[in-house]
Amino acid sequence: QVQLVESGGGLVQAGGSLRLSCAASGRTFSSYAMYWFRQAPGKEREFVATISWSGGSTYYADSVKGRFTISRDNAKKTVYLQMNSLKPEDTAVYYCARGITGWDPHPRDFGSWGQGTQVTVSS
Repeated sequence: QVQLVESGGGLVQAGGSLRLSCAASGRTFSSYAMYWFRQAPGKEREFVATISWSGGSTYYADSVKGRFTISRDNAKKTVYLQMNSLKPEDTAVYYCARGITGWDPHPRDFGSWGQGTQVTVSS
């Protein structure tokens, strides 16, 4: 069973940057697509970004395209989310998730979820 632990969240002013990390345990990290989701207070969890098993393919929500970059280091079993030009509406708990295939931009199932890391963007 792969366990995921997010880190890197915090409080930042609008226009600032943060880099989130999601460290995985287990031997099969490099075989699966990875995802970032977020959930703001009172709202449903929403998709943010995904990256294929090799890192060769990425896909973003329109709301973050051009500002966020997802990447992965399979040797370190870690996926990253670089967030630039942050806006107050980016405030949410950010979760990483492991897919069940090597690439699927619209998955219905996931293998594992992390506990989340809080990102707060002040105006």
